[in-house]
Amino acid sequence: MKLIDMHCDTPMKLYQDQGVSGLRENNYCVDLSKLKKSNCLAQFFALFIYMKPQVSPRAIALSMLQKLNSELEINSELISTATSYEDILKNESEGKMSAVITIEEGGAIEGSLHNLRDFYNRGVRLMTLTWNFENEIGYPHAKEEYRTMGLKPFGFEVIEEMNRLGMIIDVSHLSDAGFYDVASHSKKPFVASHSNARTITPHSRNLSDPMIKLLAENGGVIGINYVDSFLSNIGFGTLADIVTHIKHIEKIGGIDVLALGSDFDGTPPKCELQHIGEMELLYDKLQNCGFSEDKIDKIFYKNALRVVKANL
Repeated sequence: MKLIDMHCDTPMKLYQDQGVSGLRENNYCVDLSKLKKSNCLAQFFALFIYMKPQVSPRAIALSMLQKLNSELEINSELISTATSYEDILKNESEGKMSAVITIEEGGAIEGSLHNLRDFYNRGVRLMTLTWNFENEIGYPHAKEEYRTMGLKPFGFEVIEEMNRLGMIIDVSHLSDAGFYDVASHSKKPFVASHSNARTITPHSRNLSDPMIKLLAENGGVIGINYVDSFLSNIGFGTLADIVTHIKHIEKIGGIDVLALGSDFDGTPPKCELQHIGEMELLYDKLQNCGFSEDKIDKIFYKNALRVVKANL
């Protein structure tokens, strides 16, 4: 078993704790000990920014990045930053896990392509275009009136520049219209790093069947999210719920569109999977539900790695 997880919010936790907890071992859902237990090939670490008036989202992102980089340096014998597909392979050959640094909230670039390039130069390789607030790029899913509002003119510039630089475009949290704008304008495969199937659980953060199909046609992936409200309507998510979403997405888009994006440390875990060290439970569940080892490997890491290679 190998694992690539396309989204966790652990850098926010480390930043907020101001040195109380570290990345090696902590009480969060993600730490190096737990990642090692799941034979993690690469963890995507999100710099999550909650947009607040009178606060520079870029400054917060840079401070969070500084904290994350400090933790990665302290633990450099276990994990190294990966800024390319080749880095992931190199790190694996050296017995190390890879950290792929991402931004969750495109407002962090504050409407500037210069700032986007600066984050790229600092190692960021994926950006979630919006969180739950309108920004200079476009509109989120969060308000119903936003869902028919797509990318702003600057948003199209961002898509073009991210394609040029080699940054993965992430449409989780984006409005439906924004999703279709990305699909029609991105020249490289894009991702929904932590979303599920809307047909199974009718949450606006999840993707509709036409979206899943289009994402698959574009060579992208959808990272299955373990947050209870995206998995079911009962306030708790089970392994069976995860498999139900996976089966539906496979039926609509094929096995190659599936990946994993836990969203661990973004919200308290209300799921049968309590932390990243328990991924063997999902692996075994998929086997017991009739998935072949080849299909499970595609879900667990091969599809995500393909998208990394296509972009980075």
